[in-house]
This record gives sequence, C-alpha cells and structure tokens, in this order.
Amino acid sequence: MSGVSRLTIIRYAGFVGAVLLAVAAYLGGALVELEIGVTPLKILRGEHGPLIVGLWLVGTALMTGAWWSARDGVPSTRWALVTTGLWLLPLLFAPPLASRDVYAYACQGATYAAGFNPYEQGVSALPCPWLDSISRIWRDTPAPYGPLFVLIAGGVVAATDNLTTIIATFRVIAVLGVGLTAATLPVLARRCGVSAGRALWIGLACPLVAIHLVSGAHNDSLMIGLVLAGFALLVTRPGRAWAMVGAGALLGLAVAIKATAGVVVPFAALLALPAAFRWRDLVRYGGVVVAGALGAMVAVTLVAGRGFGWIAGLSSSGDTVQWSSPPTAVGQTVSYVPRIFGGHFDAIPGARLAGMLVLLVFLIALWWRARPAAVADGASRGAAGAPAPGGTGAAVPGDATPTGGAAVPAASGDLGRDPLTAAAIALVATVALSPVFHPWYLTWPLALVAATTTRLRWFLGVCAVACFLVMPDGTGLPRYTKFPGAPLMTILVVLAGIQVWRWWRAAPRAAAPAPVPAHGPEAGDR
Repeated sequence: MSGVSRLTIIRYAGFVGAVLLAVAAYLGGALVELEIGVTPLKILRGEHGPLIVGLWLVGTALMTGAWWSARDGVPSTRWALVTTGLWLLPLLFAPPLASRDVYAYACQGATYAAGFNPYEQGVSALPCPWLDSISRIWRDTPAPYGPLFVLIAGGVVAATDNLTTIIATFRVIAVLGVGLTAATLPVLARRCGVSAGRALWIGLACPLVAIHLVSGAHNDSLMIGLVLAGFALLVTRPGRAWAMVGAGALLGLAVAIKATAGVVVPFAALLALPAAFRWRDLVRYGGVVVAGALGAMVAVTLVAGRGFGWIAGLSSSGDTVQWSSPPTAVGQTVSYVPRIFGGHFDAIPGARLAGMLVLLVFLIALWWRARPAAVADGASRGAAGAPAPGGTGAAVPGDATPTGGAAVPAASGDLGRDPLTAAAIALVATVALSPVFHPWYLTWPLALVAATTTRLRWFLGVCAVACFLVMPDGTGLPRYTKFPGAPLMTILVVLAGIQVWRWWRAAPRAAAPAPVPAHGPEAGDR
C-alpha cells in the first residue's frame, strides 16, 4: 500500500465513520425527548435499536482506527487540520451525541437570564422550558460551572428561545474552542520539540473531540482552548509583564468556565520564571501570572453578579457512581467483599476521599519536581530566542518557523521536570483520581500531552477505549457493567500505581536529554 493511498484511506475511513455517527445521532442520539429508564438492552430492543447500535459501533471504530493509524505522524499540519475538519463536518449538522449536557446548559442559562442564582438552586426552580430534556440528576443540582460560562449561557438564551438555535450556538462556541486549540497547540509543540502536525492530529483528530466536544457541545472545549492560549502567550513572549498578566488572565477565564483549569495555574507560574528558581522570583514573576488569573476570575464573578457561590457548587458533579473513575472503582470493589459474607459496607466515599488526598499530594510533589526545569529552561526565557543548555530553539518536524526559547526534547526519560510537561501530567492525574469520570474529561490533558511528549501510546489507548463508553443517547455503559468493570479497573489501578512509582524513582537518574536537531519544515506546512 503506497503512502498516499494509506493516508487517503485514513482520511476517508474517519469521514465515513463520522457520517455513520451523524446518522446514529438522528435515529437515537441525545434527542429532545428524554426516555426514562433507558438501558443498553432496552436501546438494542427498541425501534431501530440494532441499526443505531451498529452505526455507533462501526462509526466509532472507523474514526478511532483511523486516528490510531496515524498516531506516529502525519505528512503536514495542513493535512491534519483538513482531515480533522472533514471529520467534524457531518457532526456539526446532526443532533447531539453521547450527552444531554447541552440541554442543561440551556436551562442553566435560562435560570440566570430570569434573575435566579444557578448556584443556589437547580434548573427546576424556574421551571426551565426544556426541563424534560435534562437528565434527572441535573434538575435539582446547582450549576457546577464557573461564572463566565453561566454568563455565556445566559446570553445565548436571552438572545433566542429556540432550542435548536440555542444548541447550534453552544456548538459554535465549542468549535471556537477547538479553533483556539488548533491555533495555539503548534506553538507549544514546537517549544517542546514535538512535530506540530503530529500534536494537532493527536489533540484534535481524536474521536473524543468530535463526539463529545463538538457534537456534544461541551464547554470543556472553550476551557481547553483558553488554557493552551495562556501557555502559548507565556512561551512566545518570555519575560514580558503584559504577557504574564495576559496569560494569567486567559487561565483565569478558563477557570471561570470550568474550575479544573485551576490545576495548571501553579505550573504556569513556574513557566514564567526568567532564570534559576528562587522564591523571590517566583513571587515576582509567577505571582504576576497568578494575580492575572485571580483578577480575571474576580472580575468575571462580579460582572456575573451571582457572588462566589460557584466555588461551593464545584462539588455538585460527584453524584454518579461508575467504575470508569478509578477511586470509585476501588470503592466499589472493596464494597463487594463484605457482601460475600452477607454484610454491607459502602467504601466509595472513603475511596473517593483517598483519591482526592492522593491527588493533592501528587500535584504538590509534581510542582516541586518541576522546579529544576525552570532553571534550565528559564535561563533561555530571559532573552527571546536564546537557547538554553540542552536545547536549540530550532524548528522540528512540523514547524514552519522556530519559536523563541528553548526546545525541550519530548522524548526525554525525565518526564515531569519541565513545567509544561508537568502541567499535562497534572491534568492526567486529575482525570484519573477524580471521583467522577466521563470520557470527555480525557480531552482536558489530551492537547497538552500531545504537545509535550512523544511517549503517549498508553494514554492514546485509554482515549481509544473511552470512545466506546457512552452510547449515542448518552447512556453510559459503566453504569451497567459494575461487575466485572470495578474489579478489573481496580487491578489496573494497582498496576498503574506500580508503574508510576517506578517512573518517579527512575526519572531523576535519567541521562540528560540530547539537544533537539534542527529540521526543515514539513511538506505542506508552508
């Protein structure tokens, strides 16, 4: 098979998969009418059931297989962008897939537009005109999103009361987030010595982006785009006060969409250091980034006019129990043991609390570990374009032009020593140790992981499997496969914990990374 024909097959196999998923969305997606008591078996036995399930399985398999086939590289950034855009087209004009969250967005916007506080009561207090389209779990639950997104949702609903137009508008907002990611991801990839085309392919062509961020119109898309824009501003304008403030503000806006973005702010503070790590420099430079983030959050909160209750509302998304969350799976597995002897013990709350404590300790240790990279990499940021020891600042495959600052070799065996890579790892850990998991949560770290390292086969495998976890109407398979799902996930947690411990102990002894060689631009990048 020639190289051209292979790429053609990859491109159009994914496109056919997207078309099949669009048809599945029309037949049995997350439609306006919510059917109560749906199970996977009921879907299969329902009208068009076998056809819907078949279209979903084949379509998802085609998109996932095509994406996986080109994971090691694409001919150019242009090819990656054109192919990704082609895959998104069919889903732009189809009903939502795999989630009913967009209806909750509409009702939360209606609640805000009507003068209510979405952080104090659920959408049933209005009542929302589209209440029957929302999953019951969200009807009496306060909004778990930041004030910026509530402002946006309120503006969308205030502009029109047509549900189709509202959904289309939320989808346009999601596409804008994807576009922001597409614009900034190559900047970070080049800075880290990763092919921009490969990073774009991994970060944008992943079916999770098409199915959940675009078709499902999730607000995570805008959050991710703002996070990447903040980091890109830091690395392209090193040492500039306005850039540090602007980067912090972008990160603050991301937090005001979804609080998860707050995890990366401490690593952005490290990235702002112009030289060797010192506490006073952290306050002087990193403090500017943090101040910019806090300023943006406070400003948006005041403009929204609903107070700071959104911070307390962040815990309102932990009500679902699915083994796809590793801590929840461990709790489920431990809870099964007493049942063998006729007893009862709910270990899930304790396991979730333990997961959050482990996450907190891990994030602190990861931040502390990333400080040495601020010494080597930060030295170059004092003068734009000056390479640091171990880096060349040269272009790598997929670059049209080199970026300022040091290029950090992505294949280094010392992962976590660079603030950008550490930020990506921090988001992975946040997804893995959170009490609730949905497949689109994997898109939080996906773009940063794609930009900062080439050692990601295991992560891509997780993303590929996650594409199959939710059926077209939003029915999550983990809810109906608690056994053997929870015990199997628990085994994986143990194995992953051992691997992380080995990596953590071995990384400090890794040899210093070799400089990134200079390369010309890829064909098609011009």
